Amino acid sequence: MDSKHKIDVSSISLSHPFRNIEGQKLFLQPPTYGNLITVLSIDGGGMRGIIPGTILSFLESELQKLDGEDARIAGYFDVIAGTSTGGLVTAMLTAPNEKNRPLFTAKDIKDFYLENCPKIFPQVCSPFPHVTKIIKALSGPKYDGKYHHSIVKEKLGNTKLHQTLTNVAIPTFDIKRLQPTIFSTYDVNNHPSLDASLSDICIATSAAPTYLPAHHFETKDPVGKVREFNLIDGGVAANNPTLIAIGEVTKQIMQENPDFLAISKMDYGRLLVISLGTGSAKAEEKYDADEAAKWGTLGWLTSAGSTPLVDVFSQASADLVDFHLSVVFQAFHSENNYLRIQDDSLNGIVSSVDIATKNNLEDLVKVGEGLLKKPVSRVNLETGIVEPTNEETNEEAIRRFAKLLSEEKHLRNARSPLGRAAS
Repeated sequence: MDSKHKIDVSSISLSHPFRNIEGQKLFLQPPTYGNLITVLSIDGGGMRGIIPGTILSFLESELQKLDGEDARIAGYFDVIAGTSTGGLVTAMLTAPNEKNRPLFTAKDIKDFYLENCPKIFPQVCSPFPHVTKIIKALSGPKYDGKYHHSIVKEKLGNTKLHQTLTNVAIPTFDIKRLQPTIFSTYDVNNHPSLDASLSDICIATSAAPTYLPAHHFETKDPVGKVREFNLIDGGVAANNPTLIAIGEVTKQIMQENPDFLAISKMDYGRLLVISLGTGSAKAEEKYDADEAAKWGTLGWLTSAGSTPLVDVFSQASADLVDFHLSVVFQAFHSENNYLRIQDDSLNGIVSSVDIATKNNLEDLVKVGEGLLKKPVSRVNLETGIVEPTNEETNEEAIRRFAKLLSEEKHLRNARSPLGRAAS
């Protein structure tokens, strides 16, 4: 080990599960022993979460080719961030089972969505669908959320935030405080009131306005102080949570967290980021000003067979984050370390977040599989348009990232005394 990487092992915190020697074949050693900081981010988008789920299945299969069939997504990323449906996927990949292994493999995500989305978003047949939608918009959320709550609680049980198998960051929005609340494992030690159950966090981050009810719950810290949460979908603040993940890492570096002992400042050249979108409607399927100029409150909530207000703020935040990161990574000549996979050409009901018919869900699986074959796209900084790079396909890029992730994991194990002991 060179002088740059001589670390005082006694200063390294042993509080997080990924320091458990028995789990070293899965869990990732701290970034201070490596060359990179690895980040995975998953957008919100309702049942369209099946799209990033399909891509993650491919990524995990590539990692298994390199490191064996026991390889899991959680064992390769320093932090995984997810909003709304992305928050649920994050929890599924990082919540431990009774053997302290991930509760779900990445390939399980598709089956979970295919089985449960029709029950979370039950389709109501009506001879007057538009009238029915308006009545629902006036009387309450489109879905009562009962099945959504029950299945999330059933799968995640009593697992708390601090128990995840790697660091996670899941944004929500507190409507009582009118400010975002980010459930981050990095913050649990300093703010123990954030150590909520993963089920409550997932229900809250996916409580999209007009679709699912807001979620209220309370936590109690070790001294008995109660904190109240009144939460809705994190997508109102950060539908693309990539910047949140990077921000959480940056805070740890600034606070001199021992996990980042060899990293004195945030260096975007050390970041390796995969950011997965859930798809959006193609340009001609979106809205125009002449149409929107006629809308009142109901129009913004019910027009064009969709919920324009929700579509607009969620897509705006997602695209702005991508644009910002594209600028930064290109400025630091590290654009190959940032992979954004998004399909902005969805059309018809496949662009919906809640039309959970069997055919539509199967079509979304095909969208994810087809997206892997498409070329990597990047924002043109002059036009603001996302354009194919024609350098590699998303599938090829995922293979490249899988190799980098595997190499980084092995490097950290070689440099870390705990990693060497586990090997």
